Amino acid sequence: MVAAAPSPDDADRLPYPSVPSRPDLPAIEQRLLDRWAAHGTFERSIEARSIDDEFVFYDGPPFANGLPHYGHLLTGYVKDVIPRYRTMRGQRVERRFGWDCHGLPAEMLVEKELGVSGRAAITAFGVDRFNEACRTSVMQFTDEWERYVTRQARWVDFHDDYKTMDLPYMESVIWAFRQLWDKGLVYEAYRVMPYSWGAETPLSNFEIRLDDATRPRQDPALTVAFELTTDGRTGRAAELLGDRPAEIWAWTTTPWTLPSNLALAAGPTLAYSVVEVRSGPRAGRRVVIGSGALERYGKDLGEDLEVLGALTGADLAGLAYEPMMAYFAGRPGCFVVLNDDFVTDDDGTGIVHMAPGFGEDDQRVCEAHGIVLVCPVDDSGRFTAEVPDYEGQNVFDANPNVIADLKAAGVVIRHDTYDHNYPHCWRTDTPIIYKAVSSWYVEVTAFRDRLVELNQQINWIPSHVRDGQFGKWLEGARDWSISRNRFWGSPIPVWRSDDPAHPRVDVYGSLAEIEADFGVRLDDLHRPTVDEMVRPNPDDPTGRSMMRRVPEVFDCWFESGSMPFAQVHYPFEHREWFEEHSPADFIVEYIAQTRGWFYTLHVLSVALFDRPAFSNVICHGVVLDHEGRKLSKKLRNYPDPETVMSTLGSDALRWYLKA
Repeated sequence: MVAAAPSPDDADRLPYPSVPSRPDLPAIEQRLLDRWAAHGTFERSIEARSIDDEFVFYDGPPFANGLPHYGHLLTGYVKDVIPRYRTMRGQRVERRFGWDCHGLPAEMLVEKELGVSGRAAITAFGVDRFNEACRTSVMQFTDEWERYVTRQARWVDFHDDYKTMDLPYMESVIWAFRQLWDKGLVYEAYRVMPYSWGAETPLSNFEIRLDDATRPRQDPALTVAFELTTDGRTGRAAELLGDRPAEIWAWTTTPWTLPSNLALAAGPTLAYSVVEVRSGPRAGRRVVIGSGALERYGKDLGEDLEVLGALTGADLAGLAYEPMMAYFAGRPGCFVVLNDDFVTDDDGTGIVHMAPGFGEDDQRVCEAHGIVLVCPVDDSGRFTAEVPDYEGQNVFDANPNVIADLKAAGVVIRHDTYDHNYPHCWRTDTPIIYKAVSSWYVEVTAFRDRLVELNQQINWIPSHVRDGQFGKWLEGARDWSISRNRFWGSPIPVWRSDDPAHPRVDVYGSLAEIEADFGVRLDDLHRPTVDEMVRPNPDDPTGRSMMRRVPEVFDCWFESGSMPFAQVHYPFEHREWFEEHSPADFIVEYIAQTRGWFYTLHVLSVALFDRPAFSNVICHGVVLDHEGRKLSKKLRNYPDPETVMSTLGSDALRWYLKA
């Protein structure tokens, strides 16, 4: 018997559930989360769909040594909505979470926790103990991350996650290095590059352009007079200078580099004036200065001056001068004026002081003229015994002392304060210096045109990023320093003979290759275990020289850039899957990753596989605090997201951040 449908009058009398005037949105959300968890809804949404129709999503690995902020949550909401949409379209979408475990973020935190700082102190403490502390510390917030991400209603697989510190992942990383080596795209060089004395390691060029790494700073700007000798006065320079006392003025914003001065540089086609000074402390002297700088230095030259004539920078080439500070006097080929087109007269005097151990152009120009650089600054940014008057002083702390000594010597023409944007270390907040260090490089310039070409195959959202921020960055890409003079990271897999008389270099791309030569199957590639792999040099008939691993580890950006293949242990496992599912269908991060993860993914994919790493990418803006600063785990300049989600709800936050 079928019950009759209620009449309209009966329906009016049916009880209606009591509904609060204001819904408890967080409670409603929690009931839905509980139902998803009880029914395995996320897992079933994957299992129910065919592996023959996969939509591949790469989830960029965060550092797990701090809690997520709203910037992470904004990215997470976008990471959730696109895979959900694709799932609704019937595609299988794996969403594997990952962790960036190595590098400066982990090491800096552990240094603080242990009260041990710097390479010497860490070595004395014990690399094994330090790295074990890193291993423990780096994953301390994983449970909190899972709680935050789950609460924002984002579907993620935390159980089959990947970690850059896991052995299979690290093996894929060293495989990538070996492939680059075999392609001739890796080299070692002693080169001036950005250097963090706070972290005691070099940085890559893109690291000093991340977020707010470049920020306003005041530095002293010094104009100094170099005493010209009569050597090299030929042609037009001889006509105007004669045998009279003469000097050439140079300008610098790094007075601490003046003790290391080895040359000066002039622009070959720039105009320079020879001025006779008639008044003041420099009366009777002739001064060489850029013609475009005459007005800027009018007061310093005095009113009663006479411009004797003009020279080009080419006329100045070869002029010799006395060392301003005598620390490196007597070095062959030094203390002369050189020519190069990088010199301008937009600022300063039109003459550049050259300290080739501390400037990229300085090194390039000086080495082209046979001048061997000097670098009297140690790993922690302090002067060495080569400069005894400032030995042990940090270079920035030494600036006032250098300036005072030069003023006492009567060679300072002007002492100004220079306001400029200056790069800082992204992890220690210390101002970087440029310093000559040995590093391993990927020769990005060798395939830069291909990077630009294959970028055209990527669908960028917003579209202007393709040829704008990302495309322009690719067009100017430099060779990438991929090694760090640190401890906690995947090892540079290079073993070198310890006797230059019997040179040999071995590069390994797998655990099996290492085992074949050393007879040991490693179950850990971290230092110091990997450093203990030592064997006799096969090219040394005496048997005395040994093959030892170079001490550096990989830049953690190289490891995160390896994520597409390393997360599946390619090529040792899942070879066919990766080759059929690369490039990825979708990735998303905030806009600064055009110089970070997006960039390193693209570089390694093009270098290794000659294809982009991803087909579609969304890059969103930056979430700022009330003072306009980027949100930072370190600054904690934001309210706890869990509090917001527990009071207002995750959906409210989702819509607010996406508005």
